[in-house]
Amino acid sequence: MEPQIFQKIEAAKSPDFGAILSKSFDLFKKIWVEGMLHLLVTMAVILPLLVVIYIPFITIMIKANANGGQPDFNPFLEYSVGWIAVYIVAFLVIMILIQTIAYAITAHFFQVCKKADTGTPAEIGGYFVYLKNHFQKILVLSLAVFGITLLAAILCYLPIFYVMVPLQLMFVIFAFNPQLSVSEIVKAGFKLGNRFWLIVFGLVIVSSLIAQLGIILCGIGLLATAFFTHIPMYYFYKETIGFDEAIQGETVVNSL
Repeated sequence: MEPQIFQKIEAAKSPDFGAILSKSFDLFKKIWVEGMLHLLVTMAVILPLLVVIYIPFITIMIKANANGGQPDFNPFLEYSVGWIAVYIVAFLVIMILIQTIAYAITAHFFQVCKKADTGTPAEIGGYFVYLKNHFQKILVLSLAVFGITLLAAILCYLPIFYVMVPLQLMFVIFAFNPQLSVSEIVKAGFKLGNRFWLIVFGLVIVSSLIAQLGIILCGIGLLATAFFTHIPMYYFYKETIGFDEAIQGETVVNSL
């Protein structure tokens, strides 16, 4: 039997672009601190992984500097083909892991948005609740997103503008429907994205530009504004699919 979410997508009415942005600004005023904390937690977890990725390049830079007087010196020749192959595989694994962690923390932020919007008391912390209870599903979903993005890039990059919409929707759909399978989440993302592609694309572009306004405060402001991009996606989901109390209850149980 097809999940109820697909029926909701079919019956969804076109949301109001301006109303979503207006509500997003209002909600941002309430949860900008939470957004900043989610970003800081994400950075604290992924920065060590990024350091691991770039350690080999530090060695290369040291060797290049030490042999700067030899114009024919190529530090990359210091490593065997096998070592380079291992590094490429390790690089891809770490990047997928980083993406998985970031998506899990973002999924929790969507729950924070919902609680603040509905006036429900929010628990302190819980940033890794999705990672703890749904790691395998988020990992597979991250691989699916990577595969879709790679395929779009191979097709001369233009398809990326199309797939960026369903890709944006997949994780807000997962956040409120973790009981769905990965294939169902991907299908729902494309189905909802196809129906309201232009609206979502506009929301992504506008919210991304607004999020960059933090640069005005010498870049530090980006910590507060970066997660603004997710708030319009929350309201878009709310206005199109909405929250069914029965499903909502199941979601909370599964998440905790």
